[in-house]
Amino acid sequence: MRWFWVDRFTEFVSGSHACGIKNVTMDEEVVDEYCPGYPMLPSTLIIEGMAQMGGIMVAEHFRFEKRVVLAKVGKAKFHQPARTGDQLKYDVRLDAVQENGATVTSTSHCGDILQAEIDLMFAFLEEGRFTDGPLFKPGDLESMLRLMNFFHVAVDADGNSVPIYENL
Repeated sequence: MRWFWVDRFTEFVSGSHACGIKNVTMDEEVVDEYCPGYPMLPSTLIIEGMAQMGGIMVAEHFRFEKRVVLAKVGKAKFHQPARTGDQLKYDVRLDAVQENGATVTSTSHCGDILQAEIDLMFAFLEEGRFTDGPLFKPGDLESMLRLMNFFHVAVDADGNSVPIYENL
């Protein structure tokens, strides 16, 4: 089962930034069971949500032709917990793209309050190293992006809609 830690993209500008939301709800087992009596979204899953957005941003930069994976969490600072009923607003910015990876900076806000600041580094898996073939079955990534409203908001640097790339 694939877990989504982003409920919806609200903005996506290719090569620049992405914004999205995550609703913290009691019906997610991990929220209820992580800290009994004090339901909250674990910090690791906030990092994962931002990593999902950042990974999609990096992968789209390469037309989804590279296998992008989270390589390192450079900084993770949490200012307050994400409790049930909270809506986290994620903002992920593409900092740098190199031949072997990319970096993003991200923040999470709950309302107007800064909830977390996270720096992430992504790597590209080479064919024949670690795993062969795609990371997703054909059509799975496209379905995931549709569920998260990616294609409703995603635009390139000129404001044109991002296409549905062939290898999705």
